[in-house]
Amino acid sequence: MTRSFFVTGTDTGVGKTFVAAGIVRALRRRGIDVGVMKPVASGVVRGVSRDAVLLKEAAGVRDSLQFINPIGLEPPLAPSVAARVSKSPIDLRRVWFAYGTLAARHDCMVVEGVGGLMVPIKDRYPVAAMAKALGLPIVIVTRPTLGTINHTALTVHAARSHGLEVIGLILNHAAKVPRGLAERTNRRALETECRVPVLGEIPHGPGGRAFDRLADLL
Repeated sequence: MTRSFFVTGTDTGVGKTFVAAGIVRALRRRGIDVGVMKPVASGVVRGVSRDAVLLKEAAGVRDSLQFINPIGLEPPLAPSVAARVSKSPIDLRRVWFAYGTLAARHDCMVVEGVGGLMVPIKDRYPVAAMAKALGLPIVIVTRPTLGTINHTALTVHAARSHGLEVIGLILNHAAKVPRGLAERTNRRALETECRVPVLGEIPHGPGGRAFDRLADLL
């Protein structure tokens, strides 16, 4: 049975939502009932998180967006800062209740974080602490380009320091760039330095087959 997991990234804009939605679609093609969550989102427009909508569409669920994204903040900032700026205190009990409700409805859950693993949801309460509280292992989405070794190794280190199981890495070509020497060598270097497997590499543009292979591993 496919297990639930938490999708995080080395930083903002690495393609967490794209990858999470792709995996969810691939799991659905295998007949698996997948629930989705974006527990905390910032930069929401009129109370709606675009990421949460994309995840809901990928999963084909009827679950309310209030459960999929229980905490939405308008300022496009780290959640702790966005909450302070907008004077909207974050109540994590809403997250725990929503997750418990959705997890009871579905065979497995795919939960997407906000920003990177050390982004503060509340003061001194990073995304890593939320993943740990939910009891979920993590998948890390990272770039294949120059600089990814440092960013990814730091993320893996942070995960382990919070007692999180790292299932593996996913290299996502979020931007269309020439495949240079760094892109050709980083996959092996990441596995060596981080001591976790690279589960797959998603090409720029549609990546259906790559997501199907990922679904087999997860």
